[in-house]
Amino acid sequence: MNEYTKNLSRIEFIVTMGCTGRCRHCSEGSHDFGGEHIDGELAAKAVTEVCGYYVIKSLMTFGGEPLLYPETICAIHRAAKAAGIPLREIITNGYFSKDSSRIKEAAKMLAESGVNRVLLSVDAFHQETIPLEPVMCFAEAVKDTGVLIELSPAWLKSPHHDNPYNNETRRLLKIFTDKSFGVADGNIIFPQGNAKVLLAEYFDGETDMANPYEDDPRDIHSLCFEPDGSVLGGNICDTDIMDIIRNYKP
Repeated sequence: MNEYTKNLSRIEFIVTMGCTGRCRHCSEGSHDFGGEHIDGELAAKAVTEVCGYYVIKSLMTFGGEPLLYPETICAIHRAAKAAGIPLREIITNGYFSKDSSRIKEAAKMLAESGVNRVLLSVDAFHQETIPLEPVMCFAEAVKDTGVLIELSPAWLKSPHHDNPYNNETRRLLKIFTDKSFGVADGNIIFPQGNAKVLLAEYFDGETDMANPYEDDPRDIHSLCFEPDGSVLGGNICDTDIMDIIRNYKP
């Protein structure tokens, strides 16, 4: 199809940049609560079409806070399930409502749409501005559906580094592990966005290091869609995804 996408095996959607948190480690900088979000119908169509040409092993939805738009999330994951993508994940901070009924409804929607792994962001940075009670309510609601849910903390320097943020993260994680929730690897904070400014003292002047999660543009392993539909220099709002892939040049 295209020499630069021959190793494509993953699809990602940044559903929205709107967020309910105000995290000092955020690589994207400050977020507004609302804002643009991807068109669920177009996103689902793109998933179906890409899977007609590539063996996609995993799909992830995230943000911002993706569950500000649960119907959109579910449209994407239904398409992923129908296309046979085996791993269908969402990363969320778990805080999109204070209403326990709405929280439980959203958890049920995720399960029914085909999400089979939920990564829940719990750490010193998220809980600085996000209350724990609705997050725990969401975690328990997901667990009740039978969908795998694991905590995905952000670590400063490394998971083993001794600093006040990591120590607080360990305390928070224990609240969940005491309730039998598992902990995934999480991620290491890199100096970009808020972190570059607000956590600069921890990076030893290395504030220009590359984002470790970005693909080599000459060897695309993951399609990452922006909230406005942009991907690989094109946009699914006005161009078919397969045409975008065919015409992609780094």
